[in-house]
Amino acid sequence: MSYRVDERATDFREIDRFDGGVGWIAHPDEQMQRASHALAVDGEVWVVDPVDAEGIDDLFAEFGDVAGVVVGLDRHKRDAAAVADRHDVPVYLPEFFEGVTGDIDAAVARFDDELSDTGIRAITVLDNRFWQEVALYNPADGTLVVPETVGTAGFFLAGDEDLGVHPMLRLTPPRTPLRGVAPERVLVGHGSGVMDGGARVLEAALAGSRKRAPRLYASTAWEMLPL
Repeated sequence: MSYRVDERATDFREIDRFDGGVGWIAHPDEQMQRASHALAVDGEVWVVDPVDAEGIDDLFAEFGDVAGVVVGLDRHKRDAAAVADRHDVPVYLPEFFEGVTGDIDAAVARFDDELSDTGIRAITVLDNRFWQEVALYNPADGTLVVPETVGTAGFFLAGDEDLGVHPMLRLTPPRTPLRGVAPERVLVGHGSGVMDGGARVLEAALAGSRKRAPRLYASTAWEMLPL
């Protein structure tokens, strides 16, 4: 199993379907389990951190026309430009993202506390020289999209966790930015989302992050040992 596959996918696996959108994993066999999402708002679709795949436009076309493509993590440029250009829409970046625009070969628009006029809140999770991340929260249907801080791919999880904090953030999880958000579902940038009881699962992941860190690190080190 490859850690990451860079070729354009010829197929994809659908994940996270609900009334307000759908997700997909373009390379289901890769360890990174890079997940992408399409969120529907008022008959329009906002594509978040996409990894492109053949036929993917048909997946989110049922929710409406694409209004924009969103990059929620400074490292998640992925195939945002390709999808945006195909639909003749901008790539939307958080206002504080730096050093990202030059790597995106598409029109760029910026947003601050709200994604355009969608009603979707933009929550700054991290903003430092190494990591810039924005979570998207739609209070209308309780959907929270967290690009990187938490995930469900194997390398995020310690023991029986349903949702885990990124290994690099385990000792200092960013709890404050997400405090007060009570999502119904949590969609993530790596792995399938948590579709029920999102608030409880998110709080458990953040609260137990440091305690379970040694177990995650031990598991990760063991998996890296040569056979």
